[in-house]
Amino acid sequence: MEVCVLGIGNVLWADEGFGVRAVEALHAGYAFPETVELVDGGTQGMNLSTYVESARRLLVLDAIDFALPPGTLKILRDSEVPAWSRAKLSPHQTGFNDILAMAQLRGCAPESITVIGVQPVDLSDFGGSLRDPVKARIPEVVELAVGELAAWGYPGRPRASGERVEPLGPIALAMDAYEAGHPGDDALCRLGDPRLIERLVAKERG
Repeated sequence: MEVCVLGIGNVLWADEGFGVRAVEALHAGYAFPETVELVDGGTQGMNLSTYVESARRLLVLDAIDFALPPGTLKILRDSEVPAWSRAKLSPHQTGFNDILAMAQLRGCAPESITVIGVQPVDLSDFGGSLRDPVKARIPEVVELAVGELAAWGYPGRPRASGERVEPLGPIALAMDAYEAGHPGDDALCRLGDPRLIERLVAKERG
């Protein structure tokens, strides 16, 4: 493929899901040439190497801890990207660092890489959705992505009203469905499965 647009992150951990939500919004709003593939990368880790190594140009959308005010957007290109990918923000990002390194060793790294990232508010809320400052950035990131792709020579076509769009991922995890299905805050264990937490605590105590 000529271009891969890769949204990575875990939608179950609040702002961790930003990249996935951003690529979903891009897919819902625009159609691109067949040589451009939009991918819900989730937390596939090393399984993403197929996409990275087969793309001539790679555009990544993600939540990144830049130590900036929450909701701040930042764009990294080419030589700036390795500095980001070395940061151990989360398990999926550590895997992405390995993917880039492996692609370079194999001589299969993309010719161009652009990362569009947003400063998260919260990455530790299990079951939570995007925080408002982060969610508010999705339309801007979509337009930035469209502009980046157009600059590479792959303009997007705005989708017509009512145009049928095949989802990138499971319908049940689409943002509207996911948020609508949330139980009340008092019914959620925001730190994860309490049974798992109890076992981990017991293990740490020996």
